[in-house]
Amino acid sequence: EDIQRTKKNGGKIILVGGPAIVHTGADESVSTLIHGGYIDAVLAGNALAVHDIEYATLGTSLGMNVRDGTLAVRGHRNHMEAINAVFKAGSIEKMVKSKKLRRGIMYECVKKKVPFVLAGSLRDDGPLPDVITDVELAQKKYKEILKGASMVIMVATMLHSIATGNMLPANVKVIVVDINQPTVTKLMDRGTWQALGIVSDAGAFLPMVAEEIQKNTRAT
Repeated sequence: EDIQRTKKNGGKIILVGGPAIVHTGADESVSTLIHGGYIDAVLAGNALAVHDIEYATLGTSLGMNVRDGTLAVRGHRNHMEAINAVFKAGSIEKMVKSKKLRRGIMYECVKKKVPFVLAGSLRDDGPLPDVITDVELAQKKYKEILKGASMVIMVATMLHSIATGNMLPANVKVIVVDINQPTVTKLMDRGTWQALGIVSDAGAFLPMVAEEIQKNTRAT
């Protein structure tokens, strides 16, 4: 209801996401929210994009079959294959335009012209050509996206959630969702008093949100 009310009033909703969105099977729910116009921008790191593209093209996330949790044959290679596929295309947008990427979070961002910023870190594999490896520049781009935000939904990423929380004025509603309780507490204890913390698995929580929004949309 909060998401729908914000959009009805012309508000701007930002998603800050980590790769556990994909690992836990919530990728399609986020894609649905972007496709439906409920997400106005995505802030993340290299990993969310890599595993979203891995899942969209190979059906796995870190080599695990997302649908049933089984280990894919030679699946340990899959995330590197996804990275290489983006490099061969030239960028995520070019991969979509060449029809090599046909679904997923990054696909919906490109098709719906929803801006995204991928901030790099030392631990990144690749990273993807779209990732900003200059931390100061990445922070600047995050701030540009966050201007005028009404609501920020942070899911399964301590690093990017806390970074974003430190950039927000107190009038922006923050929803932070993580299976790890200390992550939720840590964000809320950093002076982000307006944050609502939800300790939950992203794979359980996000599909419920998407389902409720679709249900409410049909009802109206």
